[in-house]
Formats: sequence, C-alpha cells, structure tokens
Amino acid sequence: MKHLLYLTIGIIFLAGCSGPKAIFSFDQEEKEAPSRVVFENRSEKAETYRWDFGDGSTSGDPSPAHRYTQSGKYTIVLEARKGNRKNISKKEILVEAPSTCLVAIETPMGNMIVQLSDATPGHRDNFVKLAEEGFFDSLLFHRVIDGFMIQGGDPQSRNAAPGQPLGSGGPGYQIPAEFVDSLVHIKGAIAAARTGDAVNPAKKSSGSQFYIVQGKPVDEATLSMMENRTGLKYTEAQKDAYLENGGTPFLDRNYTVFGHVVEGMEVIDRIAAAKTGRGDRPETDIWMKVHVIK
Repeated sequence: MKHLLYLTIGIIFLAGCSGPKAIFSFDQEEKEAPSRVVFENRSEKAETYRWDFGDGSTSGDPSPAHRYTQSGKYTIVLEARKGNRKNISKKEILVEAPSTCLVAIETPMGNMIVQLSDATPGHRDNFVKLAEEGFFDSLLFHRVIDGFMIQGGDPQSRNAAPGQPLGSGGPGYQIPAEFVDSLVHIKGAIAAARTGDAVNPAKKSSGSQFYIVQGKPVDEATLSMMENRTGLKYTEAQKDAYLENGGTPFLDRNYTVFGHVVEGMEVIDRIAAAKTGRGDRPETDIWMKVHVIK
C-alpha cells in the first residue's frame, strides 16, 4: 500500500509542474484584403496570452479577431504563459491582394473602405496616385451638409486656421468628366467636386476635391422626374438602391461619380452630423488619411 501511495503522489506532482501548451486555429473569413481573421485559442494550462499578428499588431485577448488591411504572408505567433513558463506556437496566413481597386479613408469618426470604379479610369487612377503620394493625409472634410454630403480634398485645409475659408484649393489641374450611367448618386457614392457651369461648361472635375453622398430619402416620383429631365434611364437595381438608401439624384450626369463606399457607411452619418460654422466647415476639424489597399 505504501508503494502505491508514493506512486500516486508522484504522478500528481509531475502534472502540477507541467507547463502551458500554445495551440490555436483560425477562420479566415475573406481571402482578399481587407481580411478579417477570427482566432480560436485551444491552448492548454495557460493563464495569459500574447498574440503577434505579424503586421505590427498584438493582442492579449484569449481568442481575438484581427483585420489585415494589406495583402501579404503573415506569421502569427501565440505565446501562452503560466507563471514564468511559456510555450510558443506559430502559423502562417496568406492574404491576397483585392481583385478590385480599394482605398481606405481613415477619420477620427471611423474608417471607410471605398471601391473605385474601373468605368472611370481617369478619376480612379488620379485618386490612387494622390493617395499613394500621401496628398490627402491630414486634409480635412472641410464642407459638411447634413442630408447632403461630406466634402474634402482641398490641400489648403492642411493645418488651416479656425474659420479660414476653404474649398478653392487643388493640385493645379482638372480631370475631364467621366459620366457613366451605371454610377449614380446613391448614398455612399464618391464623386468629384468641380467649379460651376458658368466657368466650367465641360463639367471638368477638381483634381483632388471629392465628396461622399449622404443624401435624403428618394421616392419613385423623384426618380421619374430625373429620368424625364436628363434622359437617364435608371436600372431596377439603381431604383431599389435609391428607394432603400436615399441619395442625391439631382446631381446625376452633372458630377462624375467614380466609386462607392463598401464598408463604413455609418461613418458618413457621423461626419454629416458634425456641428458646422461658416462655409459649412465643421467646428471641430475632421481629418482624413487615405491609403490604397493592396
């Protein structure tokens, strides 16, 4: 009996001294950037965790989710700890480049992802060029009208003094209009600002200033009126989008739409609700940072 007792105690002692084991799996919801990945922690005998997602981001959550904003091959490292003992597990994840042209617009009120249209290559390529140069970074949404749109891209808005009039700046060139009937001013559309018809009969776009549509509710009568006025024939999908989400159809065929928000629509509403002063400029500066998702 004594020998059996000693053996049992020895087994208990060894189990108590065993260290943690880091084990995890993941579910990659989207293969293309931006890609959200949910991690399942199946570690054993661990008390604390440290995740390194391979893109400079870390987490101490037991089972975190992480968003990869750029394509690439990333090494995920999970460190499981118990007291002063630790165990590490590593896995690789591949995030592919997006199949469409996507840009991210960061703001203090949240982030938006915008898909630029291949149907407007002049505007698409110009926006990408400026974004890659860092042109938009720290510029302001300098004109905000609730129920209409949010506008930015004036280089004079960088470090602009409070109350300084804005809206006339640009990169020194215009872009020829690219009116495409498949792109209309539904909520979330991104379009180019421009000077008025009196000085710009060709409706050329500003080289850098753009707006994102918030708009108001739209009914069928309004769409029928616009069709009669412009000759534009809305598709059923466009009608449904206008009726469901609203927009500014009176701008169709007058300003070039060159993309639409695919994520972060609620950010438009937050920015549009900002308290504004003279010239519809928000009283508290709303900056932007724009980068191309690759």
